[in-house]
Amino acid sequence: MGFNVFMKYSLKKSTHFKKNPGPLVLIILDGVGIGKKDNSNAVHIAHTPCLDLLMSSHLYTELKAHGTAVGMPSDEDMGNSEVGHNTLGSGRALPQGATLVNTSIKTKKIYNSPTWNSSMNHCLNYNSTLHFIGLLSDGNVHSHINHLIDMLDKSAKEKVKKVRIHCLLDGRDVDERSALSYVAQLENKLSTINNTEGFDYAIASGGGRMLITMDRYNADWKMVEKGWETHVLGNARHFSSAKQAIQTMYTENNKITDQYLPPFVISDDASTPIGKIKKNDSIIFFNFRGDRAIEMSMAFESQNFDKFNRAPIPNINFSGMLSYDGDLNIPKNYLVDPPFIDDPLSKYLCYEGIRSFAISETQKYGHVTYFWNGNSSGYIDKSLEKYIEIPSYTGPFDEKPEMRAPEIAEKTIELLKSGLYDFGRINFPNGDMIGHTGNFNATVKSVEAADTQLSRLLETINELKGTAIVLADHGNADEMYVLKNGIKKTKTAHSLNSVPCAIVDPLFKNTYIMKSISPPGLSNIAATICNLLGFEAPTHFDSSLIAPL
Repeated sequence: MGFNVFMKYSLKKSTHFKKNPGPLVLIILDGVGIGKKDNSNAVHIAHTPCLDLLMSSHLYTELKAHGTAVGMPSDEDMGNSEVGHNTLGSGRALPQGATLVNTSIKTKKIYNSPTWNSSMNHCLNYNSTLHFIGLLSDGNVHSHINHLIDMLDKSAKEKVKKVRIHCLLDGRDVDERSALSYVAQLENKLSTINNTEGFDYAIASGGGRMLITMDRYNADWKMVEKGWETHVLGNARHFSSAKQAIQTMYTENNKITDQYLPPFVISDDASTPIGKIKKNDSIIFFNFRGDRAIEMSMAFESQNFDKFNRAPIPNINFSGMLSYDGDLNIPKNYLVDPPFIDDPLSKYLCYEGIRSFAISETQKYGHVTYFWNGNSSGYIDKSLEKYIEIPSYTGPFDEKPEMRAPEIAEKTIELLKSGLYDFGRINFPNGDMIGHTGNFNATVKSVEAADTQLSRLLETINELKGTAIVLADHGNADEMYVLKNGIKKTKTAHSLNSVPCAIVDPLFKNTYIMKSISPPGLSNIAATICNLLGFEAPTHFDSSLIAPL
């Protein structure tokens, strides 16, 4: 921020709370929720002596981390790391991706936007094809099939005659083998439009979300390249329909799940794809969540692109559902405005001269920086902040369930012992990233690995007479399978469970208590951080978890 700050970011010194001599550290155990105490819960099965001790302490509570508590449309909607970190960093629950899109569609604002009109007019003027790319499910984490269907209806009303859908198959935020049901729902809509209007609407390509297109944080650009080859060039295995592709792959590998299905292309004969992306076409990426949409957006938009050999397509009209990165202007055009967060906690702390660091490995680095700072890239004040990214491994996550937790802990300990920082935030991705694989034993090991490193950190924080807040941003590893009609089904999606939250204060002398809030949530953390740093929280933040005695 430098000198361009405003008094509105100043904080009042607290008369009730005093910062401990050492640093305050927020430790996020990503995906470690509180589930049933049974064999479906990898967190329960894991040996976690450190977490167990915290959960029996006086300064412990459980937080709501999904649904309306984090800005989602209803309490049936899962939380995720993006909305979780937005909520943690902003101190309140703000309308998030799905809610924003739902409202925009309901009010028709989306269809009155310059971006929508530009996309439609481009197709009409050039008599070209409109393409939709995105995750085909109702998981409501990255996208929702209802949004796509509504836009297909509107495209038909706009008299766009040719539409192609490039569907990324989920199996991660929904049942692991549910793709056929979503394809059937989509095919029914396409058939209705074609029969009613005489148009040509069809699925053109697809593949599992963990193999093509939806990489994040520059972890594996090969995924994006495969997506480009599939959607743009039509270079993948050919089938007569998406249904045939999925059924064939299920038959060939009875253990494969939707998120890992190989890419496929629909062709009208043995060799001619029906929906390659060509000159003068329009493209709408209908994911509303940004992290797994940024890289493909860059592939379509960047002038100086060097991640793979991409022959640029002339005169493409590309847009996203939302702004995926506002600071970097990715994409340049989007349909729905993102939540406006101009006053995240970090701005207040920088104004007060609080020196801070943020650290995680690649898979969650953006969460403790970009999402924490209210969807803003880069530093707020580089003279006061240090951001550290530990590169993630690029192989299957369940092959190394410890991920980079030891390296994250080691670097954090180095930062803490330097004496340079007042506040730090770190994320251990293990419970979430391994939980998403569905590998139960690996997930148990991942939670144990995080617990081991948590213990190391707390030992250092205790030595330095600091304070820690330990919590999760949502559940995942706590619900690894569900029973349906007596049959055990692997569950790779986030859970709707609460998450643990403990304050670790080596100098605690019964000077404050955990408040009775019904129910407490992630939005209460920012105010708690203010108090533990010796400040009163901004009045528009949700209440602190603690109260003075």
